[in-house]
Amino acid sequence: MNTDMINIERQYQQLLRDILENGVEKKDRTGTGTLSVFGRQIRHKMSQGFPLLTTKKMAWKTMVTELLWFLRGDTNIKFLLDYDCHIWDGDTYKNYASKTSLDPVEQLTKEQFIKKIKTDEEFAKTWGELGPIYGHQWRSWSKFEYQDGCIIGNLSIDQILNLINELKTNPDSRRLMVNAWNVGELDEMVLPPCHYGFQVYTRELSARERTAIGSKGSTKLYDSIKEGGYDTIDTDVEMHKVCDDANVPKRAISLMWNQRSVDTFLGLPFNIASYALLLEIIAKEVNMIPDELIGNLGDVHLYKNHIEQAKEQMYRRSYDLPKVQITERNWYLHEKVKEHLGEKTFDEKILSYRPDCFELINYQSHPKIKAPLSN
Repeated sequence: MNTDMINIERQYQQLLRDILENGVEKKDRTGTGTLSVFGRQIRHKMSQGFPLLTTKKMAWKTMVTELLWFLRGDTNIKFLLDYDCHIWDGDTYKNYASKTSLDPVEQLTKEQFIKKIKTDEEFAKTWGELGPIYGHQWRSWSKFEYQDGCIIGNLSIDQILNLINELKTNPDSRRLMVNAWNVGELDEMVLPPCHYGFQVYTRELSARERTAIGSKGSTKLYDSIKEGGYDTIDTDVEMHKVCDDANVPKRAISLMWNQRSVDTFLGLPFNIASYALLLEIIAKEVNMIPDELIGNLGDVHLYKNHIEQAKEQMYRRSYDLPKVQITERNWYLHEKVKEHLGEKTFDEKILSYRPDCFELINYQSHPKIKAPLSN
């Protein structure tokens, strides 16, 4: 389907219809069964709004918590549970149940298991771990160090920090990528990555684009024009100079993620919003403007116990998309504090972020639609 001229909500509804009309029946690891199509793409211009679907109420805090968990390099669900995020509970409990050979009477129920993770630090260290999944691969990809053909050490590669540094120093690189599909560690993961990698791309903004950006909700650009002594601005070169003085971003940044397996009803709306927020966070860190979000989707499926819910959502009319505002901890915004401590590192910013640092502006939606999660 041609996605260039339709908004993200309509693309999503058309994808639901596509699966219902053209999907083939397939078995899956959960035993639920799916209708499936292969090889689809969605595209969204971030200037149209933040792509949090409005045709059903989305669990915003849950999505933000999971993304922060990834970016912290964390792989233990304790952090998620501290913020009432339960999307990994099923996989974690399934791993615990499969590895314990206790009598069913002695084995913890799922509810008891989650409570023990929250309250017992040692138990959480052992059974809250999901293995080297997303956060580990993003922030601590393992690499052996060799000398004379022999392994002499094990290095850790921080793909996110490398990406940030490369964006600041070599923004036209074609190697601006992060990968979570570590073949050598798949068997150690509770669940291999569904969204297994992403790539970013930047472009220079035109003088007209920078002027429009600098003029939105700020007098800084106009102050720079006045202070620069410009009566008229006749050339793009002059306009770029004024924008530089006003610290208007010079580049736009886009993100494209790849996903092998797509739970279209429950998972995909989360994936869209999560990668959009990741794009916003990266753009803020490197002083660029979020441009386009693209998803390349492999096995795109509806679980059979989601079909009626998908039909309901297909016919709902969408609302205008919201905006997102990212707010760092207030204490750090004071110039005296900055002067004393210096500029925060990316890691310090990520560790200071909490879900409430990401505020939805003007989000209006239809009611949520309940559907079971297949683990």
